[in-house]
Amino acid sequence: MSNAKRSMLTFAAALLLPQVAVAQANDESSRKIAGGGISVAGWMGKIDDKEVAAGQVLSNAKLAGDAKKMTVTTGPAVTYWNPANKATGDYTIKATFNEPQFMNVNSHAHPYGLVIGGSDLGSDNQSYLYCAAYGDGRFIVRGMGPAPFQMNGRGEANPAINKAAGKLSPVTQEIAMSVKGDKVSCAINGTVVGTYDKAAVVGAGKLKSTDGVYGLRFGHNTDATVTGLTMTKP
Repeated sequence: MSNAKRSMLTFAAALLLPQVAVAQANDESSRKIAGGGISVAGWMGKIDDKEVAAGQVLSNAKLAGDAKKMTVTTGPAVTYWNPANKATGDYTIKATFNEPQFMNVNSHAHPYGLVIGGSDLGSDNQSYLYCAAYGDGRFIVRGMGPAPFQMNGRGEANPAINKAAGKLSPVTQEIAMSVKGDKVSCAINGTVVGTYDKAAVVGAGKLKSTDGVYGLRFGHNTDATVTGLTMTKP
């Protein structure tokens, strides 16, 4: 085989890699967690509509522990919140996520992170914005209005995001979401990785407001602990 043909085949394979990753993500079914449910006082949850369509229920994921240290084990992709946790105006929500065994039950990295601007959570009209990190060095910012809307596509890499040393290795991310003036930003491990105009996330089909309930967002088939969930005002 000539060098030119070999180079063309290598280039074509590289173009297919993202498509293969997406196909793997779509093909991987969500497990069911024995003894699942929510045992943290005051907290509630809702799994994604596509998980419901696949026959999953909220009790197939697990939120345990207490407000100081929560353990999340999924199961179906899920959003958790305590309706008493609300933020308005300018604020910062922060928490530390530890994945003790990266990709322990999946074939590719899955995200976990923070939710802000929650409105009508648990209903068909719920809306919120989340920023989540992957243990392979990527992050995703996505909203849920009546329908999902993406702020940075299917995610992007950033050197601030910690990478696990390998499968079953631990990885930790400190994630913060801030609203300041007309901007919404996500910082991971102390570095702002994405900033968006408030007008881009609030409006018809998107958030009702950046004011609202804050909480947690976990992709399917993921195990992690959450500590230091706090809200601060400037």
